[in-house]
Amino acid sequence: MALVVPPVQLRAQPHLPPVQAGPPAAAATSPRRVAIPAPRRRVGVWLTNSPSPLYYDATRIERAVAELAGAGFNTLYPNVWSRGTTFHRSSYAPLEPALARSGAGLDPICRMAAAAHRRGMQVIPWFEYGLMEPADAEVVQRHPEWLLARRDGSTTMDLHGKPMAWLNPAHPGVRQRFVGLVSEIVRRCGLDGIQLDDHFAWPVQFGYDTYTRALYSSETGREPPDDFTDRAWMRWRRQQLTSLLRELRRTLPPPTVISLSPGPFRSAYNLWLQDWELWAVGNLIDDLVVQNYAYSVAGFARDLNQPALVKAKGWGMPVEIGILAGFGGRTPTMQVLSEKTRLSFARGHGVIYFYWEGLWGQHAGPEGGTARRATFAQLHRE
Repeated sequence: MALVVPPVQLRAQPHLPPVQAGPPAAAATSPRRVAIPAPRRRVGVWLTNSPSPLYYDATRIERAVAELAGAGFNTLYPNVWSRGTTFHRSSYAPLEPALARSGAGLDPICRMAAAAHRRGMQVIPWFEYGLMEPADAEVVQRHPEWLLARRDGSTTMDLHGKPMAWLNPAHPGVRQRFVGLVSEIVRRCGLDGIQLDDHFAWPVQFGYDTYTRALYSSETGREPPDDFTDRAWMRWRRQQLTSLLRELRRTLPPPTVISLSPGPFRSAYNLWLQDWELWAVGNLIDDLVVQNYAYSVAGFARDLNQPALVKAKGWGMPVEIGILAGFGGRTPTMQVLSEKTRLSFARGHGVIYFYWEGLWGQHAGPEGGTARRATFAQLHRE
């Protein structure tokens, strides 16, 4: 997602024991895989801790899932990977600090999945940060050889208000870690799929680190060109990213859905080397969620006509539209949201709302949470 705010700050609960390092995910007991059929048309929502207390309260999780099911939602996309930390015990990355303080026994992702599966809903966790890591993350400090670099040798870019580093999707160590990070939570919680977004990427100005230079030279017999927009150089790097996605596809147990939520195609490819058209027609993804956060209904309708989105209808896969439901000071009225949802449905698309607290939670609009919840339920029954 392009919209990010600081996480909720929670006070430690002293009556809970401190979190100890958990066993490797592969050794954890996996629940029986619940075969939840894919809905005819997805009506989903992204859920995250940023800012929301949802993940830190078992009662709140159960209530939220029940309310969403009652309002006609059939798919949940909970954030599981953000700011270099996970929202579950992982063999590959540290636990999110606020969750560690509140007690890891809560296990919000598995708890959410169990509650949703009891109600016939699918759960597809969202790996928000993809290949991006905060510059001060443990893995960045421990493995500088895994980082992509610019021509001048720098390895960070400012994003979301702080310096970020990018792990190299061509490096075997990065690939092993990334595939492990994604697949462990699917198996442990019996989830229905995973979602990558615009951070599963290779920034176009990066690729001049020692590892990438040597790999490119060995495969092509040439040095990387100084022009990072050189089309052949872009294509080679895009192929490395595609290769990682293909490896993930082979590793995940069937019938795990691979969902992708990219930005508009032209910028996705030219800035981030995400060739999501190729990934879709090549059967590397099963579910496409195109973000459309235009605030006005007219702008939203215009963006539904972008060429790649129009073509996507012929690719034989579900295509959903990401709609801004409410975020901080940007919460559309229910009339605007209803018009956008109906426009999407009329084009044959499902809808995924960003984000949970904007539906009828702490960022609900002027109508109030009760009225909005009732309207969503009616809208989804139409």
